[in-house]
Amino acid sequence: MSTGIPSFTGDASPYGGGDPYADYRTADFPFTRYADLADRRLGAGVIAANDEFFAERENLLKPEAAEFDPEHFGHKGKIMDGWETRRRRGISAQQPHPTQDDHDWALVRLGAPGVVRGIVVDTAHFRGNYPQAVSVEATSVAGSPSPEELLADDVKWTTLVPRTAVGGHAANGFAVAVEQRFTHLRVNQHPDGGIARLRVYGEVAPDPAWLGVLGTFDLAALENGGQVEDASDRFYSPATNTIQPGRSRKMDDGWETRRRRDKGNDWIRYQLAAESEIRAVEIDTAYLKGNSAGWAALSVAAEGSDEWTEILPRTRLQPDTSHRFVLDSPAVGSRVRIDIYPDGGISRLRLHGSLTEAGTARLTARHQELGG
Repeated sequence: MSTGIPSFTGDASPYGGGDPYADYRTADFPFTRYADLADRRLGAGVIAANDEFFAERENLLKPEAAEFDPEHFGHKGKIMDGWETRRRRGISAQQPHPTQDDHDWALVRLGAPGVVRGIVVDTAHFRGNYPQAVSVEATSVAGSPSPEELLADDVKWTTLVPRTAVGGHAANGFAVAVEQRFTHLRVNQHPDGGIARLRVYGEVAPDPAWLGVLGTFDLAALENGGQVEDASDRFYSPATNTIQPGRSRKMDDGWETRRRRDKGNDWIRYQLAAESEIRAVEIDTAYLKGNSAGWAALSVAAEGSDEWTEILPRTRLQPDTSHRFVLDSPAVGSRVRIDIYPDGGISRLRLHGSLTEAGTARLTARHQELGG
């Protein structure tokens, strides 16, 4: 963990009424600019846990912030919006406490394999029933392994977060500096307790063999290794939404900027999976009806270059509409910029094409470097 990352320990005060987040402890973590590899929209899942007596493991990956209802009780006790295990006990009256090694665990399948840059273990609303410490391990296993296969003795796990004390009702952030490609995580809480949410921030590392078989695919898609470099505005929603899988299902599932009061315009810069030939473009404004971008233009640049070549001139966009454009000739590059005028938003950007020979070679070399 980086020494610059704020840390929290100890109990939070008992809930005293009012806004339950009023005394929530959090910080700005630099790695949250990356995509969440454990996003359910990418296909992530909590595939197993040794115990989920009070609250089920699937809550860990819910996209929204954890909620707290002080009156919500069930047959097993207080129902929490998170993953909560029962209290561990020792082996006898003479040894009533759990041992140093006792812990609970959950197996998480990442939505897309990738390099992890940071992890947030969120204990929101777990004020006196959070774990004393947490640790996180990762592995890379091809295919779709079962929990039993992942827990086999021959599977190698790499520590991303060593056993570290955490705080209750807090966002506990950990920077990760392991340059490897992983497919699954094992989240451990020592010795027991509850975790509200898990976020795993990083860079998707796609399998070049799979992309090669596909031939033509969405070069900007998050699941294929595309990523957002930067954006002019993230006021209402993150720019990464524009390269998430599937169509937007509601307004905040896209990218929307604040209202401009100057003569400028908003934009997003993307890094494609690798150097590519773009042949067709989709710009979708689904669910953006009174706030969609008025016009859009698209430009492409080479790796490391800021010399932009326009491939789609400024074009009128309609609200709540999918716009499709076939380029007159393939546009070659590894970076793309969309400019919207003057402000507003788009829900998705799709760039259809294929990798160049140089792009395939670079992606293959990177895959090998990461242990893929």
